Amino acid sequence: MQDLHALAEAIGLQRIWWDVDGREQIVSDASLRTIAAALGYPAATETEIVASLAQVATERAAPPAMLVTDVGVETALPPSLAGGEIVLPDGTRQKLDTARWTLPAIDEPGYYPLTVNGHALTLAVAPRSCPTVASLGRDRIWGPAVQIPALRGTKARAFGTFAELAEAVEAFAARGAEAVAINPAHALFAGYGRDFSPYSPSSRLYLNSAMGDPELLGLPPLPEDSDVGGGLIDWESALPHRLERLRVVFADLDPATRQRIARDNAPHGEGLRRQALYDALDVHFRAQGAKGWQQWPPAFHDPEGTAVAEFARDNAAEVDFHLFTQWLARASLAEVQRRARTAGMAVGLLADLAVGVHTGGADAWAMGDTLLQGLTIGAPPDPLGPLGQNWMLTGFSPRGLAHSGYAPWIETIRAALSTAGALRIDHAFGLARLWVVPEGQPSNAGAYLHYPFHDLIRLVALEAHRAGALIVAEDLGTMPGGFGPAITARGMLGMRVLWFERAADQGFIGAGDYDAQAVAMTGTHDTATVAGWWSGRDLEWAEALGRLPADTTPEEAALRRAWDRGLLWATLTHDSTPRPAPDDAAPVVKAALAHIGRTPCALAIAPLEDLLAEREQPNLPGTITEHPNWRRRLDAPLADLLAQSETAARIEALNDARKAR
Repeated sequence: MQDLHALAEAIGLQRIWWDVDGREQIVSDASLRTIAAALGYPAATETEIVASLAQVATERAAPPAMLVTDVGVETALPPSLAGGEIVLPDGTRQKLDTARWTLPAIDEPGYYPLTVNGHALTLAVAPRSCPTVASLGRDRIWGPAVQIPALRGTKARAFGTFAELAEAVEAFAARGAEAVAINPAHALFAGYGRDFSPYSPSSRLYLNSAMGDPELLGLPPLPEDSDVGGGLIDWESALPHRLERLRVVFADLDPATRQRIARDNAPHGEGLRRQALYDALDVHFRAQGAKGWQQWPPAFHDPEGTAVAEFARDNAAEVDFHLFTQWLARASLAEVQRRARTAGMAVGLLADLAVGVHTGGADAWAMGDTLLQGLTIGAPPDPLGPLGQNWMLTGFSPRGLAHSGYAPWIETIRAALSTAGALRIDHAFGLARLWVVPEGQPSNAGAYLHYPFHDLIRLVALEAHRAGALIVAEDLGTMPGGFGPAITARGMLGMRVLWFERAADQGFIGAGDYDAQAVAMTGTHDTATVAGWWSGRDLEWAEALGRLPADTTPEEAALRRAWDRGLLWATLTHDSTPRPAPDDAAPVVKAALAHIGRTPCALAIAPLEDLLAEREQPNLPGTITEHPNWRRRLDAPLADLLAQSETAARIEALNDARKAR
């Protein structure tokens, strides 16, 4: 199997890896063959393996579509560009030093079109660092993290939209916040009330069309909803209803507004039109029972095909409607960011980029071989998940990225930053490696696939520089070698979450020991809230769903938590203040917020659930319907909740701690 293993290494498959406990794991040859074939390198027989190795050699010898480098660095040219002349962006021709065969250093970040020995390519020159909080003229800043659908505002709505977000950013700006972190606002499936997880989007290039608000843009407001539900969102009813309400708005648009929409959409070109066309097709075929483009009639699988073109012609008004909803969402979110900056926020919105896209969604349909085909992404087996995780998402193909000159990656980052002042990259380890799983197989049949990490983070830094935006790299979990130093060198912020910041004795580290180049957080959407942890609400869920660690009884888990409460309280207070009882979480929440406020971290983020001392968390990883993921709502308008004395005191504790020296 020597040739198979050589092929795996050549295409970036990691045959030997080490799990969270440091134990060596070896990917089976059967998995290597299946994954290699899905990546476009057949490996069923020795003959196929030899041919695939030759294919890899040919691809490596081909001239690249893009070279990525750093400012002030001479760039070595690959042998495929051997020649002697370069045509610079201004059209001048320059002979290269063939003894050294390098491009001259460029001191200004940007994209430079070049022609080398007759081959056209782009030279991407990245800055040394992303923008930082200090470069924004601030020191230690803070902000809340909100789940947009959970928000309630001044009007009755079945779920929170960008209108409620606009109210939230202004409310928090008035209380000293410099940023508002939001859940992903990526496009979901138009009007479909089931696949509503923000981390399983149809497209990462476009927005959730249910979130736009006409009134934010000076259009007549939508009627208030008569059934706003209780504490949980009824997505199956709310999303179809919202789509129908937007159809009424669209039908009533005057000619001037339609011209405005067409004018605003024009710069977004064919990509936006293809998204609208996908949404029109999805609504059409979903009504017939199809879930995702793979279940459409085969003639519609090709975005460039005759059947799709005829559908677009025959359903032009429907496509125009979805162009309107995308415009409405994009312009609404831009208005939220404008209001945040007008209110004095240095950052404004901190957007969130999901790690992948739904296999049946618009990106998977439109991008073709740029994305992984026949593979999904997830996580390898570990003690908490002996069978691993399969997120049923797809992501970029390393081969597709190379062939496209990284165009889809650049477009994805650029789209995310177009309406935000900062971006969190979910599961940023995926920029270095992703666990890929053959379709239809369990996660433990997968393997790590390596990506051009340094090129990808250079391009993130370049796009962040162009946008003047902060970058947060979610770095929780088992870190690939070299990842931490690389993102630190690029000025990206890591994440330091209270629950995971433990000392060698399993106690909680002090505020002063947090990494300054990071975001300090009391929790994330995937962790217990402070009040939920202190009261043991997370343990109640674990017991009810059979999710306690193996060989751990509820009584043992409760004893361990009692011990941990003592460790946490000692860290938060540093004095002899009596420890609150498990059912008295309010003092602990306030102390935890002050704790992250005291850290040297450039940015502190507190989930809204902690600012409100809520016991329930938005999402319970590893569940779908067993826990009400992404369905929880505030029980009152946000403005009313922020005005409550207890909430105001918690926010003041965080704000004061950020200002203290």
